[in-house]
Amino acid sequence: MSSVVGIDIGNISSKIGVARARGVDVIANEVSNRSTPSLVSFGQKARALGEAAATAQTSNFKNTVGSLKRLVGRTLQDAEIQEIEKQFINAELVDAKGEVGVKVRLAGEEQVFSATQLMAMYLGKLRDTTSKELGGAGVSDVVLSTPLWFTDAQRRAMLDAAEIAGLNPLRLMNDTTATALGYGITKTDLPDSDNPRNVVFCDIGHSSYQVAVVSFVKGQLTVMGTAADRNFGGRDFDRALLLHFAEEFKGKYKIDVLSSPKATFRLAAGCERLKKVLSANALAPLNVESIMEDIDAASQLKREEFEALIAPLLERVTKPLEAALTQSGLTKDQIHSVEMVGGSSRVPALKERISAWFGKPLSFTSNQDEAVARGCTLACATLSPVFKVRDFTVHDSTPYSIKVTWDKAADVPDEDTELVVFQPNNPIPSTKILTFYRKENFDLQAYYAQPELLPRGINPWLGKFSIKGVSPDAKGDHSIVKVKARLNLHGVLNFESAYTVEEVEKEEEVPVADPQAMETDGENKEAPKTEIRKVKKLQRKGDLSIVSGLVGKDASVLAELKEKEGQLYSSDKLVIDTEDRKNALEETIYDQRSKLDDKYKLFVTAEEKEKYLAALNEQEEWLYTEEGEEATKSAYVERLAALNKIGQPIQFRQKESEERPKAASQLREALNRYMEMVQSGDEKYAHISDDDKQKVVEKCATIAKWLDDGLYKQSELPKNADPKITSAEMLKKKDEVIYFCHPMLVSRSHKDRAEGEARSGQADEEAEGFDEDDEEELEEEESVEGQPEEDTSGGDVSGSALSSAEEEERQLLERLARVPGGADHGANPVLASPDKLEQLFAGVVRARSETPSSAHSGSRGGSMGPGPTSPSAADAELVHFMSKPKPRTETPVETPKPEEKKADEGDKKTEDGPGEMDVD
Repeated sequence: MSSVVGIDIGNISSKIGVARARGVDVIANEVSNRSTPSLVSFGQKARALGEAAATAQTSNFKNTVGSLKRLVGRTLQDAEIQEIEKQFINAELVDAKGEVGVKVRLAGEEQVFSATQLMAMYLGKLRDTTSKELGGAGVSDVVLSTPLWFTDAQRRAMLDAAEIAGLNPLRLMNDTTATALGYGITKTDLPDSDNPRNVVFCDIGHSSYQVAVVSFVKGQLTVMGTAADRNFGGRDFDRALLLHFAEEFKGKYKIDVLSSPKATFRLAAGCERLKKVLSANALAPLNVESIMEDIDAASQLKREEFEALIAPLLERVTKPLEAALTQSGLTKDQIHSVEMVGGSSRVPALKERISAWFGKPLSFTSNQDEAVARGCTLACATLSPVFKVRDFTVHDSTPYSIKVTWDKAADVPDEDTELVVFQPNNPIPSTKILTFYRKENFDLQAYYAQPELLPRGINPWLGKFSIKGVSPDAKGDHSIVKVKARLNLHGVLNFESAYTVEEVEKEEEVPVADPQAMETDGENKEAPKTEIRKVKKLQRKGDLSIVSGLVGKDASVLAELKEKEGQLYSSDKLVIDTEDRKNALEETIYDQRSKLDDKYKLFVTAEEKEKYLAALNEQEEWLYTEEGEEATKSAYVERLAALNKIGQPIQFRQKESEERPKAASQLREALNRYMEMVQSGDEKYAHISDDDKQKVVEKCATIAKWLDDGLYKQSELPKNADPKITSAEMLKKKDEVIYFCHPMLVSRSHKDRAEGEARSGQADEEAEGFDEDDEEELEEEESVEGQPEEDTSGGDVSGSALSSAEEEERQLLERLARVPGGADHGANPVLASPDKLEQLFAGVVRARSETPSSAHSGSRGGSMGPGPTSPSAADAELVHFMSKPKPRTETPVETPKPEEKKADEGDKKTEDGPGEMDVD
């Protein structure tokens, strides 16, 4: 089943949502956090991503890069990059073939990676996290979140990064639209279209502040207006605190924190913690250990002081609210509620100002941290065939207007040269058809119509589109050229197709108005009059080609970047695997050395212990040499295998001492179960023939003899000797008993019941002769119904064992008589009596000497009475004793009953088909 995944790509951390049958889950990463830091770090051997990068950031902050989504799709010369983003990024920013990138040291070499590559690396980490959560299933189709103010270039860069990471983004969804979808799709009380519910969504995150006015009616949402402050968020509050405490410490401790990047990083982390504490408390402490020059800095701040520090920022709170409401054409009175999401929406000063501006209390019904991830996941579910989701239509919009320009035709001097094709707040997806009159090829260029609304430094040019194959019509006049422009689901502009049309005359039947006709009622009303006329219509003539020049990367560059990412991924995996084997070798050395004097003390000889200790010490000395520190994966694997070769026999003896009693118990329980069935006088076992009963008795007695003989030999050995009988052999014998007895008993019971039904016509009564409880008892182990009655292991192994010489039988009985009862080897105290055992085995030998023909005398369903074919008294006594074993502490392993197995199979069938997600 394909995955349904939504990812909220945040500036400081990201969340992953996965659709399941019961709804949407926000999954945890490898350290059980539901958010993964948006960081990429470059180390001496490999990259660190997400949580690993956050751990490495403290000591490797110059090679750790954050603010990934703020860099993607931008150039180094952008004003916002130089003036704003640079102060939040410790790595050196450089130009990377036309886009902003970073210069870092990886594996001892300086390398340059573009912002698109950095985003692809991080998306690859989120992909692997998701795949692990889904049990190794491949992750391809996703919906990614983007800020609503992202431009065409930034959206294309995000799509390129997803492709490099091996993802297939079904949609780039605006943060506020994703939040609105998660809010609306769960509502069952939405009004009809004549009275929509208008909700304002305020998303205040780590780096930006977004507002959307959304109208809800049953089954759909429509974005009415949007606005954003691109540089207003939690990091700006942190920056204000950083500058305040840096100035305070300059006078208090005589240190200049801002002169040291490491000290600045430590103080920034402390300011972020203080800000979170102030959201719920009036006073918060600040403690930064060893901030610089071995000084431990400490201070505190009141909430009022904090609000005074961020007063310039708070003055900007209402501007996006005003802009979004104006664009929507609504008033404050028409707003139903104001939903707050985003990590920074917890700041009390922000909540107070937004609530005061609307004149109503704020709503926090959505999860402030996970609302966007849940909305993206629901959007992915609606686009995927895997889940059935409640019908809900999303009408999103673009915040920027787009115009198209062209050169005048030489023979059309009064022709316009530009047209605003997509207005602000234009719905997406959306298609527009442009009409041109041309005799030759021509070019179109797309721009943002209002460059002042774009992020500073963004080029308003979107692309150049050359229309090829244009020629005059048959009369030598201008051809009518239609060009289709489309804003797709991602909010990206494309010119999808171009074609020529021609005017043709067609005869059509058209209605004709009759001025003399009078309107009449009912059956007197006549049908309207029509006539055949020639009408002019446009008919598609031929397709034209479009050559596009866009701001995104072409296919060859993407293929090269994908290959490089694949190489880096393989290199990282090799480093991780090498470290894993190195750690495994180190763990083995310390673990095995400690166990030699503890857990393995009774199971190792003096010579083995000396040899094993010498090998462990030798590997430990090598491991901490320079060669051991920098060795290859194969070297660690080889040395680990050498240690295991010496230690495995010792480990095997210790493990067998624990597993052998359990296996013996399981084998005895299987023997007792089948012997009880064949020796029971209960009518429900009457279907078993005497011959089959005798075979079961012989088989069980033979294996019981083998078990007791093996346990006796084992009891004479010291614990540091290799075992004479193993748990694996016992479990194999248990399977042998089941394969021999089970088909014989179960298959014939079904056959007898069928014959009984045919003879008597009383199907219900006959079926109860072998009830379901007995069948479940027989099928506790793996069912082999339908196999041949002969022993599949290669013949009746009980024959040779029970036909041995009388002297051998007596020797075995004498040895068994000396075996003490106990759970260690599973011996039965009653069976240890020589008189009893001699009597029992004599009965078994006597029974085997009977002729096979006599086994079928009498009725198959009759009761067990005396006679040459009935089990002897000794056999019955054997079964009686074996069916009542000494109480043991082990818990028998139970397998699902047939009803439970059928239920499990039904569940699997449900999972294979399309699921249904509960979004209520």
